[in-house]
Amino acid sequence: MNRRDSLKALGIGTLSASSLLAACKPNTENKTVDKDIKVDTIGRQDFEVARDKVVAKGTFFDTHEMATITVLADLIIPKDVHSGSASDAKVADFIEFIVKDEPEHQLPMRGGLRWLDVQCLKRYNNDFKGCTAHQQDEILQEIAYPFKAKPGMQQGVAFFNKMRDLTAIGFFTSKMGIEDLGYKGNAPGKWEGVPADILKKYGLEGV
Repeated sequence: MNRRDSLKALGIGTLSASSLLAACKPNTENKTVDKDIKVDTIGRQDFEVARDKVVAKGTFFDTHEMATITVLADLIIPKDVHSGSASDAKVADFIEFIVKDEPEHQLPMRGGLRWLDVQCLKRYNNDFKGCTAHQQDEILQEIAYPFKAKPGMQQGVAFFNKMRDLTAIGFFTSKMGIEDLGYKGNAPGKWEGVPADILKKYGLEGV
């Protein structure tokens, strides 16, 4: 899937049985990272900045989940001639922040990542990020288009819809994504005087 196709859609080794069970096991890890967190302070109230720092310090996704999110995000918005990929815009970090800031996303996202790994383990004896590009595309084709998906794939469809939405929001609200859209935003006008041809038309040259 290339970037333009993804935006249209927005309208948007051998593994043992123990590996399969491990993929299904929920991860309750939620560590606090002891580091200086930098957050945007422009136009923000002090309490908003303080809250964002608290949210940013914790972690929800484990290393494997973050790696899978990164692979998925780059498949949704890959690097192209216009700009970098979703991972270049740090979309995985954005998604990590969102699920901590809005906890209602946590269960659907974690469950969806587990669902995807289990499906890949059953079909390809590998988790999603360890699959070949062809295998990854093959399973995503089954969940990326809701009206074409089979009934048994609905959990995957719901997850991919959420993943695609979060990826698009994360990318197109980043500096890179805004530049990709060519959006300049509001800017003050610059008055350079009456055009010379208009002044000449009314005989006002040199006035």
